[in-house]
Amino acid sequence: MSGVAVQEARHGGVGAHGGGCECGDCPHGAREGHRRAVAEFALRRDAFAAGQGLPAAVAHSASASRQWVSEELTQSAGLVAERGRAEGGAWLAGLWRRTAGAALAALVLLLLVQALTAVGAGWTPARTAGLAAAVLVAGALTAASWFHRARGGALAPVIGEDNRLSTSRAVAVSWVLFVAYAVLVLVGQLALASAHGQREALISGLELRRGAGTVTVLAVVSGVAVLVRRVVGLRVLGQRLQKVRADRPRAADLLTDDAGGGTFADIQYVVINAVALAFGAVRLARRPEQLPDLPWGLAVVVLVSAATYLAGKYAEGGRPVVLSVVRAREAGDLDGPIRTGDDIEIRGAGFVPPGAQSADRLSRMVVRIGAVNVHVPLVPVAGGFSNPTDTLLTVPVPADVEPGRVEVQVVTAVGVETNRCVVEITE
Repeated sequence: MSGVAVQEARHGGVGAHGGGCECGDCPHGAREGHRRAVAEFALRRDAFAAGQGLPAAVAHSASASRQWVSEELTQSAGLVAERGRAEGGAWLAGLWRRTAGAALAALVLLLLVQALTAVGAGWTPARTAGLAAAVLVAGALTAASWFHRARGGALAPVIGEDNRLSTSRAVAVSWVLFVAYAVLVLVGQLALASAHGQREALISGLELRRGAGTVTVLAVVSGVAVLVRRVVGLRVLGQRLQKVRADRPRAADLLTDDAGGGTFADIQYVVINAVALAFGAVRLARRPEQLPDLPWGLAVVVLVSAATYLAGKYAEGGRPVVLSVVRAREAGDLDGPIRTGDDIEIRGAGFVPPGAQSADRLSRMVVRIGAVNVHVPLVPVAGGFSNPTDTLLTVPVPADVEPGRVEVQVVTAVGVETNRCVVEITE
């Protein structure tokens, strides 16, 4: 059987991708497999939250049923995470084709704009140089995408260590590409120029006084990209910042934090630089014989935006902390000391890092009670989990814990340890 026939048999025939295959080695199958896994997990979680699906052997015991449900959800969450990683890998592998298509579309759009604006004014060498520069940039991006197709193609330089798009790198790369395109436009005009005076005017267009604002902004945003990577790396190693790896990068990463919420520092940095780049593009179109001379007023605005973004990176995060540990009490229970077999509530902050709200991440949380490691049970409710949360964890005190004064410590999903809190365990 040929390779094509094998693939068709695995996919259920030609065009089966559109019907929802789950082969896992193509974007269509990986996406459908992940979607189905998520849907099945949600149905199972909500059924357990409603008290359905419990075996009779554990239904009589609240603690036994809670543990059984947690184990079942943990196993299902592992499948969801596996399908999510498969989808992310397939998406990255196919990104270079979309990059090539986007580059071709941009070239066609530029050609149309050049042709429409040339009506009446006539075709100039600057327009030819602009098209040639665009072809070179698009060809370089497409070639880079193909060579790095397993790592995200053209997005590889702007994907951070957490598999998310880096705002600082994306802004820096945008400015680098813009300045490179502007220089290539000048190079093309210089190659087409025949008169000596015209060539001298083009060379003078590269002088620093013509593009000091643009060069300053390029240097600052590039420096911010390097510095932010260093700052984030040191804070993660110092356990002052918790980073959770994403399944795949998304465009929203440029404007949001790891949990998907919009952040002011990132949004203003992207918006201000997008406005400055648009201004620079218009200046380049109006004066293609020199580097875009970004006014110092606009350049200072970009610098203030960069400083704000950098300050936001220094301010985000923080170590998780345990504030107190108390005995969990249900309605009707008598007050008393903490004994083995009791549930305890651990109150604090930062237990669930941004981006770790999925079940497979929550199931990795551990509470150390003395020398015993207790996995935090997943307690489902409709649409989510009531345990664990970012500020409260509930775990049982196992019989292996020796009575006396013991230390309680939380280990988050990314391995960051909290402070220790001493509690008294009685017999």
